[in-house]
Amino acid sequence: MTDSCFYCEKDSRLTNLMMPIADLSTSTFYLNKDQTHIGRSILAFNDHKRELFELSSIERERFMEDVANAAKALQNTFHSSKLNYAIYGDLVSHLHFHIVPKYENGEEWGGAFVNAPQKKKRLSEAEYEQRIQAIQNQL
Repeated sequence: MTDSCFYCEKDSRLTNLMMPIADLSTSTFYLNKDQTHIGRSILAFNDHKRELFELSSIERERFMEDVANAAKALQNTFHSSKLNYAIYGDLVSHLHFHIVPKYENGEEWGGAFVNAPQKKKRLSEAEYEQRIQAIQNQL
């Protein structure tokens, strides 16, 4: 863990951006507060690692199982045309996946999603909780 990592510290830098959905085998599943893409989520590895190759083969297998389970829950909840997966880490160097449901003829179809769009879609607290509950029901 590092003091500057909000995934490790779980401080306001994290809670301003996302809300927890569930604790999985090796990771924490979050709903991104920017819902420009309905169901946009993040899956963060629990221990502070920067790269996939830093995980043991067992950790990697379990983490990828978490990715698959989170993705399946999102697909069963939101019925997207395709799920996009991204790992960046340039600015937040803690291993995490962005899992982003996309829809044909929808926002940014056919291209990469914008990680930090200028215009963000925010929801009410009740709408966030409703989405989180719907995803939890599919886990």
